Amino acid sequence: MSNVRDFGAMGDGVMDDLPAFEHCLRDGDGTLELPPGDYRFSKPLVVRLKETGRFSLRGTGGAARILMAGAGPALSLLGTHTTTADPAGFRPEEWTRERMPTVGDVEIVGEHPEADGVRIEGVMQPTLAGVLLRKLRTAVHVTGRARNVLISHCHIYNNTGVGVHLDKLNLHQAIITGSHISYCRLGGIRLEQSEIRNVQITGNDIEYNNNRSHKVEGADAVPTAEIYIDTGDGSIREGTIASNTIQATYSPGGANIRFIGQSPKANHRGGMWAITGNLIGSQDYNVWLTSVRGITLSGNMIYSGHQRNLLIEHCRNIVVGANVFDHNPDYDPNELATGIRVVDSVDVLLQGLLIQDAQAGKHTWKDAGGTLNREALLEIVRSRRVNLSGVQVIDGAPLGILLDECSDTVLTGCTVLEGRPAAEARMEQAIRWTGAGAGNLVSACRLGRGTGPAVDWPAHVTRSNLATD
Repeated sequence: MSNVRDFGAMGDGVMDDLPAFEHCLRDGDGTLELPPGDYRFSKPLVVRLKETGRFSLRGTGGAARILMAGAGPALSLLGTHTTTADPAGFRPEEWTRERMPTVGDVEIVGEHPEADGVRIEGVMQPTLAGVLLRKLRTAVHVTGRARNVLISHCHIYNNTGVGVHLDKLNLHQAIITGSHISYCRLGGIRLEQSEIRNVQITGNDIEYNNNRSHKVEGADAVPTAEIYIDTGDGSIREGTIASNTIQATYSPGGANIRFIGQSPKANHRGGMWAITGNLIGSQDYNVWLTSVRGITLSGNMIYSGHQRNLLIEHCRNIVVGANVFDHNPDYDPNELATGIRVVDSVDVLLQGLLIQDAQAGKHTWKDAGGTLNREALLEIVRSRRVNLSGVQVIDGAPLGILLDECSDTVLTGCTVLEGRPAAEARMEQAIRWTGAGAGNLVSACRLGRGTGPAVDWPAHVTRSNLATD
């Protein structure tokens, strides 16, 4: 290993150590070892892997710190990979000189308003492990082209831009795992304007990534998300969001998980993602899906959305199964009402859901962001081929379930009840079905009486085996 002190680095937090690092990179053995200290950079350390050969930068158990005092990334990793991850597509020199550049066990701190952390482009198997990135603009920026990106056991904290930004990128295979990503003003993990396949976001704590702690004037006008996926002009498919804690302080129009595809009249260009086993709560929208196709949402605990726990709009082929949608009773009397809305969507399955409202039936928290104009705890509007099976809706307000202008929609084995004491009852009806439609069926459901009649049906709804009060 090449000790950067042997090449002139001082690590005193005052001297510009960039020339010493460049000297070590040029004349050392490719492994930059950083003893404890504060190493100041005036501009980026650019690592051109084709020229430098195999590269790693390693701190000493996190005791070394890089202070980025200039604009741009502290570390810029540049490779020449231009094909896919297929073994047949590699040139021998890529394996000889460029594969798996590694950065680990080091802290990178911004001391310039335009300082970034690590930038990756054209690289096969870039690996970040045990890196703390804070007070930067963008902590990790992957762009251009990359393959087999691994970000593991990192702390990405209190940055003015994005935590992990996959932007204008052609990417196959990326794993973000076992990391803390929090207090980044423009989002935790952001994928946009890219051609991306195979992304796994697993076992992370991703929270508070919005403007609330930064307090930048006017910044709340830009909605953000803990995980933000926008196809733009590209295509983003084949991903997993699993076993994470994903939660936030409220931000207007913000979301914990936000998917934006393309026009539903054409190829949605976004979807084929599994979202499972996560704890998701306390944003304006907890999960918000727009114009995407092929999403499964299962095994999650989703709670205390300010507007909706789940909003599905202009989507198709969506499966929502075996989730709990709830509020947090520990915060009584500061309650947030929950809700699910499906609108202008086709081929949606809602199965095995437990949906229970705040007891007040409305927001009672002063910082809730305004009054929620919700018609029912579960709303399905202008949608086709929606199937509700084994869904339990408790304490709806003003309605349990609203269906409007729906066709080929089936409710079987569902329970809609008012669970509050009679003196506090707020559910007017269990189910209200309005508007035109055809081919609709309700069967084997338990429907409780609210303050009005239990149900209200148009003629196009076939009903059988209903238990009502």
